[in-house]
Amino acid sequence: MDYRERQLVSEGYVAVVRVEDIDGNVSYAAVDTSDLVSGSIDEVQVLDGSIPNGFVFTGEFVTVRRLLTPLEPSVAVGIGSNYKQAFVGGDKPLPSNPVLFFKTPNSFSHPGDPVILPRKAILAEKVKFEGELCVILRKGGKNIPRERAMDHVFGYTIANDFSAVDWQGERVGNQWSKGKNFDTFCPLGPGIVTVEDIVDPGELRITTTVNDHVAQAGNVSDMLFPIDELIEFASAGCTLPSGCAILTGTPPGAFFVNPGDQIDVSISGIGTLSCDIVQEA
Repeated sequence: MDYRERQLVSEGYVAVVRVEDIDGNVSYAAVDTSDLVSGSIDEVQVLDGSIPNGFVFTGEFVTVRRLLTPLEPSVAVGIGSNYKQAFVGGDKPLPSNPVLFFKTPNSFSHPGDPVILPRKAILAEKVKFEGELCVILRKGGKNIPRERAMDHVFGYTIANDFSAVDWQGERVGNQWSKGKNFDTFCPLGPGIVTVEDIVDPGELRITTTVNDHVAQAGNVSDMLFPIDELIEFASAGCTLPSGCAILTGTPPGAFFVNPGDQIDVSISGIGTLSCDIVQEA
């Protein structure tokens, strides 16, 4: 059944996007999941509702000027060192708990927008990308038990977690906040595929290319801490808001970027998130 004929997004095979139309209006909208994966998004049906409360179709169709971040999270929870491949053959011990950090709203950027390397008031020379599966929570909560964690998930999108490694070390007290949160350092998109479409996220494959050369490749099933365990740990003693984004970690293979590079993060069943690297004017 074509998505134009459906009444509720929860009927499945529909991805949620946020768009600016040719008249400059911003809205949530629905597209076929296959169109999201192929990148052929021209006309969309406007949705009424929200991620916490759900969406319904309006019957109004608009022409897309550009895709925006599929939501505007107040914060994103990031996870470090979460792929087993990164520990193979090394002497680094496996973490006993997930490694958490945060991405602030100023770091989020739209699909296709450039990632800007800070080179003016502050110089960030060693910036690397990290292609990741991003989990979007439908409802927030505190002390969410693992066995009920997936009930809180609305769907999945793609994130590219950029880090200025030279601003995560001794000069900032070995804290990650500064190096993780420069403007544009967290592209999100292109849309959210709902849990109805992705029954087992462990089957998803992440591939990141730099200038069309594969730099990262891995399966979500290789994560040390699966999604339900990440939600349980991140919410322990800490209330996660509805619409919270959780960046679940990256496969090994992230490299430093240079102005002029094009980074494409693709996840099977979700699509491709692209950005160009530019130097701050």
